[in-house]
Amino acid sequence: MKKLPAKMHGVVMPFFLSMFMTLIVSAISTVHALGIHGVFRVWLVSWLFSWAVAFPALLLVLPFVRKLVRLVVEE
Repeated sequence: MKKLPAKMHGVVMPFFLSMFMTLIVSAISTVHALGIHGVFRVWLVSWLFSWAVAFPALLLVLPFVRKLVRLVVEE
């Protein structure tokens, strides 16, 4: 399998991070709001929407978060 070049790390890491983060959070929120039965379709639509928002948001805030981390963590 061909891999992406190393320069793509800054996009690929937030891509997967936002995917898993929104998957978990939207599942918990949907089950909490609607119960466990018949929730899959509603959850899937909610997850896709939240991921579409979270991924670009993560790309935008990641540089700021890195600066914050450098302020509070010793190198």
